[in-house]
Amino acid sequence: MDVFAYGIDRLTIGIAVDIAKGRIKGSLNEKAKANIIKGFNAIGEILKRDEAVYGINTGFGVLCRTVISKEDTTRLQYNLLKSHACGIGSPVEPIIAKLMMIIKVHSLALGYSGVSLDTVERIIWHIENDVIPVVPEKGSVGASGDLAPLAHLFLPLIGLGEVFYRGKKRQALDVLKEYGLKPLKLHPKEGLALINGTQFISAFATFGAYRFARYLDAADIISAVSIEATKSSIKPFDYRLHDLRPYDGCRYVADRVRLLLEDSEIVRSHANCNKVQDPYSFRCIPQVHGAAREAFLQLKRTLDVELNSVTDNPVIIDRDTVISGGNFHGEPVALPLDYATLAASEMGNISDRRVYLLLSGDDDVPKMLLKDVGINSGFMITQYLTAALASENKGLSFPASADSIPTSLGQEDHVSMGSIAARKFNAVLDNLGYILAVELLLASQALEFRRPLKSTPLVEYVHDVVRERVSFAKEDRVFSMDINQVHRLIEEGDFIEKVNSNLRLNSLLRDEFSIY
Repeated sequence: MDVFAYGIDRLTIGIAVDIAKGRIKGSLNEKAKANIIKGFNAIGEILKRDEAVYGINTGFGVLCRTVISKEDTTRLQYNLLKSHACGIGSPVEPIIAKLMMIIKVHSLALGYSGVSLDTVERIIWHIENDVIPVVPEKGSVGASGDLAPLAHLFLPLIGLGEVFYRGKKRQALDVLKEYGLKPLKLHPKEGLALINGTQFISAFATFGAYRFARYLDAADIISAVSIEATKSSIKPFDYRLHDLRPYDGCRYVADRVRLLLEDSEIVRSHANCNKVQDPYSFRCIPQVHGAAREAFLQLKRTLDVELNSVTDNPVIIDRDTVISGGNFHGEPVALPLDYATLAASEMGNISDRRVYLLLSGDDDVPKMLLKDVGINSGFMITQYLTAALASENKGLSFPASADSIPTSLGQEDHVSMGSIAARKFNAVLDNLGYILAVELLLASQALEFRRPLKSTPLVEYVHDVVRERVSFAKEDRVFSMDINQVHRLIEEGDFIEKVNSNLRLNSLLRDEFSIY
């Protein structure tokens, strides 16, 4: 198994998810350990001096001018974790909580937060043993870091809170006892270092970007099946057209679809037809899918910085320099998240339009994609579903970052709401996955009415994969079961990876849109 060195190697979207899924092992090497110890020792030196340093021997937020005695600096950290753990709502998915810990460990291992090596190693123990803290989804405004969710995330370190363990929700202290472990003793500054940071925003953003990349690839592939099913033109994918307006996203999508349909028997069959133009949802696939890829790129570039940053406060430069600033503010991630949310919503919009057109039929393909309609409604209501999901996504696309509500009695007077942006992004992606599943289901059904004509080997492979799970429909049945099966195919992603591996794409563009 590959090993990732926390605090040393560069963390990417793909690597973070691979660690969370157990495909890569994260560890601390000797250099990272030395950096952590150096930062921790600096805190000890600072405490020897008779001066107030925010978060080390003062209160927090609006209480920053309240000096804490040396005797109470440790107690202060415990109280901080307990008082800030006031989140509500359903727990985040375990993979999100796990990503939060992974991203936090990487940040702490850079050595600028002043935490002990024991604390970092205990968090890694939670990651490796899948003892995942229960973190409520609501409570962060994405500014002083994600205070409430991060407090819940690290309550188990001091024997409080709950964890998911072996499929069940358990008291953290009980699980620690089963392993013969005791709650940690927090040192000065540690509680603040744990709850200050953008790890809630970043975990949702990372998992969302990972999903979005898969859906973008899936959408290109599925739209190619729909092009064949509707006998739409491939002329809009000519590279010469896109060289005249050379956005990387547009060029990449055009290349992918053109290669998917290269030498198709179906394409040749209507090369000289009298249809002049296709509707925008087919003709403008490169422009719309490509623009969404540009939004993904912006989020990827942002996370490339964010995942490798120190986002707590104050930052311990060395034993003589402590800087209280605003690296915890979520605005740099909130804005790209809102942009990506809008892009994901647009991907659902255009897919819904193709679903509508797939149902319209023509001389060979019956309306509603069943021959005997009337007594059968066919796939009519599947488009009601995509319309409902697309509409819901439009409502979710209002930018969370456009709002700000002052907190901490005005000390924290501008907040990013990046945590809300991150959650909304994933909610839109949830809907997008099902919209794409409906399009693939309908395109596969419509394609069979083009027989005996065949598409390319890759498109036929995608059709065959669908048929392994869902049979051709000859009459009405419970189509939600079919949708769920196709959705599962997209989530598993195996057919997407196989298709991608067989496309002779420009390597520079392929790497640019990679999650690694």
